[in-house]
Amino acid sequence: MESLDAYYADGGDGLSILLKDNIETADMPTTAGSLALANNAPGRDAPLVTRLRTAGFLILGKTNLSEWANIRSTRSISGWSAVGGLTPNPYDATRTACGSSSGSAVAVAVGLAPVAIGTETNGSIVCPASVNGVVGFKPTVGLVSRTHIVPISHSQDTAGPIATTVHDAALVLTAIAGSDPMDAATAEADTRKVDYVAALDADSLRGARIGVLRFMAITFSDDTKAAFERSLQAMRDAGAELVEITEGPDMRAIGGAQLTVLLTELKVDLNAYLASTDPEQVPTRTLADVIAFNAADPRETVLFGQELFERAEATGGLEDPAYVTARETSLRLSGVEGIDRMMAENRVVALVSPTTSRAWTNDRDDQDEGQGSASTLAAVAGYPHLTVPMGMDRGMPVGISFMAGAWRDATVLSLGYAFEQKTMARRAPGEPAPAGQDAQ
Repeated sequence: MESLDAYYADGGDGLSILLKDNIETADMPTTAGSLALANNAPGRDAPLVTRLRTAGFLILGKTNLSEWANIRSTRSISGWSAVGGLTPNPYDATRTACGSSSGSAVAVAVGLAPVAIGTETNGSIVCPASVNGVVGFKPTVGLVSRTHIVPISHSQDTAGPIATTVHDAALVLTAIAGSDPMDAATAEADTRKVDYVAALDADSLRGARIGVLRFMAITFSDDTKAAFERSLQAMRDAGAELVEITEGPDMRAIGGAQLTVLLTELKVDLNAYLASTDPEQVPTRTLADVIAFNAADPRETVLFGQELFERAEATGGLEDPAYVTARETSLRLSGVEGIDRMMAENRVVALVSPTTSRAWTNDRDDQDEGQGSASTLAAVAGYPHLTVPMGMDRGMPVGISFMAGAWRDATVLSLGYAFEQKTMARRAPGEPAPAGQDAQ
């Protein structure tokens, strides 16, 4: 895929971009993949869409997603929605495109658009980017507005770019970053944002101390581990100093606290979003209404249920002591005692890990399943997370993750850019392997 710089050089208007179908535009419905929102067209642009239009981007359309951004059920199928059906992985249609930004990642991977916008609460940008062989960037929460985006969690939600190159992801981020008076989390964004393209440095790995999260890499296949080791060597060759980190925070405790936070905030935030829509277009005015709608429409529950929605409906609100404790615990363990501690104690500027395993099959009854994920720490802490293609595992792409502390988005992008320029590991769908790499 040609860099977006070529579009600018031609002096043409309308840099093509696609949006995940939970982001509002004035000229298209926004469904979040749900039939309950099939007619949701309130005629307003999300602030990030306004920023894209101002920067010269042409909104081509909306991409499919995991319905309700994968928060409806523990048995949900990534990339499936009642509105859009199943998004296949372009490298092997029997395998997952991951989610929830499935359509955004696949569209970029196959060249439908040079860039797309996804959203992430935990893994929903970086997982589909990794398994579809493209770049995905989850910014610091608060760098990009979430207004008029169908929500899960005000603590963890963010939009971010998906692209074939780090350069193009940085270009899109430069366009969409900034404060929004309707989103309190973005109060610092105008003072924190920079020109992320100008901050890219192909030599930024030289002299950089990078922490290697070994405790996150132990569950992956031999091929993914081998690709990771080649990636680490490439960083050493580029002048980086790698520091082994073998122990991390209590991931089980983080996961349990996170679920309480997400379910509690889902009810509060989704109810607020639904109340802002046109009642003639969206008769479901609350989460309870959506649950009733799904129960009455077999098209919604033909493949899986809505037990997470039901658990969310039973939560007690933002003043509930269980929620308050869970939010404090999740922030502390993932941030202060997690990423922040590991970076400070090891004197590193970023942390790296395999992003996730190769794409697993869509057959929930076989033994081919996901083998791990690096997304939780940065997602729960609200910190930046970049995935860049690092190689192949039995013909399927795998990515490497770069993470750091809050507002270090430019550093993360620059290190990932330097790695990308050193390795050029991306292989597009159908592209043959280089000589001697057929097994990778």
